[in-house]
Amino acid sequence: MFDSLMQVFRDLAGASEDSQVFSDSDLRVATAALLVHLMSIDGVIDDNETEEIRKVLKEHYSLSDSETAELIDFASKCDEESVDLYKFTSVLKRELDEDGRIKIIEMMWQLVFADGQIHEFEDNLVWRVSELLGVSRRDRIRMRQHVQAQIEKEAE
Repeated sequence: MFDSLMQVFRDLAGASEDSQVFSDSDLRVATAALLVHLMSIDGVIDDNETEEIRKVLKEHYSLSDSETAELIDFASKCDEESVDLYKFTSVLKRELDEDGRIKIIEMMWQLVFADGQIHEFEDNLVWRVSELLGVSRRDRIRMRQHVQAQIEKEAE
């Protein structure tokens, strides 16, 4: 019933069932744009990072494969057009509670560790985003240790 009603709204709006509309003020776009920026900040984007960004966004926002790809594409364009991180962090700070903002930092650490090495630019970006989101140093380090422990456990 709900799906039928949603399809009626999509049809009225001229959107197809497969089309997911994202906007600049969408917290999913803000999150994805920060992750895209993080993934490219060291100048090297490898397959592990590409797969991790897809996995993290798909799981966190319960998206389909096509929605995830569309989100990453839209977020990449937003990141290219942006002059600073505030555009994205202000949306997240406004829309998320403290636990939600800490989860964003955890997602960033997952992406940082995806290629097996921490680049100083990546570490610095996580620090700057944490500051802009109002995430404490303690929580930022706790999330780093949490993600690192998960990776080590999976490697065993």
